[in-house]
Amino acid sequence: AALAYSKPRLATFWYYAKVELAPPTPAEIPRAVDSMKAMVRAFQTGRLAQLTVKEALRNGLVATEVLMWFYIGEIIGKRGLIGYNV
Repeated sequence: AALAYSKPRLATFWYYAKVELAPPTPAEIPRAVDSMKAMVRAFQTGRLAQLTVKEALRNGLVATEVLMWFYIGEIIGKRGLIGYNV
């Protein structure tokens, strides 16, 4: 019963993991640069003050996710939670 329950869920998980965790293709890099430039322009013109709560929450969650991946990478890189082994 557990196998029958988990098989379709694992298939869905692996599908999304493959899509979301894949490195960017060369065609996606210019789009990412353009979106960063648009974000900087929006910040300079004050358009960020006109964001809806939903958009602001989504942007905050994405920033938090990026920050957490950075912290996880640091923990893995130094092989511990506290300090570097010098």
